[in-house]
Amino acid sequence: MENQKFEIVSTQSNIDWVGKKVTGAHNGTIDIKEGEIILNDGKLVGGKFIVDTTSIKILDVKDPALNAQFWGHLASDDFFSSEKYPEAFFEIISVSGNRVYGDLTIKGIKHPISFNASISVNGNVLHATGTIIVDRTKYEMKFRSGNFFKDLGDTLIYNDFELNVNITAKAA
Repeated sequence: MENQKFEIVSTQSNIDWVGKKVTGAHNGTIDIKEGEIILNDGKLVGGKFIVDTTSIKILDVKDPALNAQFWGHLASDDFFSSEKYPEAFFEIISVSGNRVYGDLTIKGIKHPISFNASISVNGNVLHATGTIIVDRTKYEMKFRSGNFFKDLGDTLIYNDFELNVNITAKAA
């Protein structure tokens, strides 16, 4: 059977993120700009998507001034360098069962990553979900990391952050 390509519907797809620190956590969303999922005989075999790093939203900080300050920090070189790198990329390299192996590129730095994904197809609509755990220090995000700074106490930010990916795609 030949490959079937599904185009990601960006308005119906999103990523929820969670970043944790000693004293709690922050959460928000980031947009998927575009991408595709490829199935062969109903099984995931490939795909890629582009994330808009300028679209980061912080949902748990309600004060507008603090939210804007936090957003500015996430967009800065301490984290995503959004002005220089407005896009991040994920590309599927291989799939084994429900385990997806791929390359994640943030700030122009590419590293392999793997996670479990769930895919369902109903007619010409595909839904895919997965939780990706990212070690931010692999992408030069060292701010308040215990790997690089000592005696951070309760200002330490954990290295791993979580991306809960929800994709809707339509057959091309």
